Amino acid sequence: MLIQILKSKIHRVKVTQADVDYIGSVTIDPVLMKAANLVAGEKVQILNVSNGERLETYVIKGERKGEIGINGPAALKIFVGDIIIIVSYALVNQKDADTYKPTIVFPNELDNSII
Repeated sequence: MLIQILKSKIHRVKVTQADVDYIGSVTIDPVLMKAANLVAGEKVQILNVSNGERLETYVIKGERKGEIGINGPAALKIFVGDIIIIVSYALVNQKDADTYKPTIVFPNELDNSII
């Protein structure tokens, strides 16, 4: 049996831009993407620590250091300066779940750099 477990987590980053008119997604600094084992187009869940909103979207690779951009309709619920958690999940065989190790990154909340 396959079960869904935590694959990647960027814990507590600050939103640096929000653009409601963009097509949708979350833009993430490429250094953070690599550190968190995330790829462009991957489905992620965004958890807004600042106001409790939760939503799902997909990743776009950013171009700037520290960049965390909320795009499309999500920009009506998540704002510049909000602290968010970005998570993705993977399907693994249940018998392998006990030994699976997710990738978790704890960036600096001031500039989204990797600590």
